[in-house]
Amino acid sequence: MHSVGETYVRAIHHVGGTPVILPPVMTAADWPLLLARLDGLLLSGGEDIQPNRYGQQPESWLGGVDTERDAAELGLIPLLLEHGLPLLGICRGHQALNVGLGGTLYQDLHAHLPDALEHALVPGRRIEQIVHDVTLAEDSRLAEILGATRLAVNSAHHQAVQHPGAGLRIVAHAPDGVVEATEHPAHPFCLSVQWHPEAMVPQEATMWPLFAAFIAAAAAHTS
Repeated sequence: MHSVGETYVRAIHHVGGTPVILPPVMTAADWPLLLARLDGLLLSGGEDIQPNRYGQQPESWLGGVDTERDAAELGLIPLLLEHGLPLLGICRGHQALNVGLGGTLYQDLHAHLPDALEHALVPGRRIEQIVHDVTLAEDSRLAEILGATRLAVNSAHHQAVQHPGAGLRIVAHAPDGVVEATEHPAHPFCLSVQWHPEAMVPQEATMWPLFAAFIAAAAAHTS
């Protein structure tokens, strides 16, 4: 079964977008058709990315991987950006954008950054629960969209951006220094966040502008 979390679909639809779920089986033969039909791409959360995609060997704390999804997303990301399509990455999608542009990841925060906060989704904690603050760069597009330079967010990841990919700017950090957001200043709309705004919006309105800005960029791309 191919599926995507309901919260992603509802968030896009709520702000005026028409959500279309893409199964992760696409190859290069499918990309021209997708480029012709899509107005933007949201890269959702999910399993870990195969470390050989960013020049590392798998370590013992690596979680599950989906190599077919890796191939589909990492092949499509550079092409989307080349054609100027809006892109929003969330959690794994944030990491996929980074890897797709040549960046690297920490395979496990506890292993590599033992003093880091508990960023993973631990038993008994709901995904929408606020876990820590993030500090945004004052001159970032993300801060402009969200109207703040400090926000409270949820957290459900055990990996994180290590070195940013080509063209990406790190624009947000957690209190422990973990990268929480990136953006591509040279692109019309390319943003990624490590937290899960789609899980926050049913109870926390601060994240709605992010989805609204993404859909506005998609509409502008088609006009």
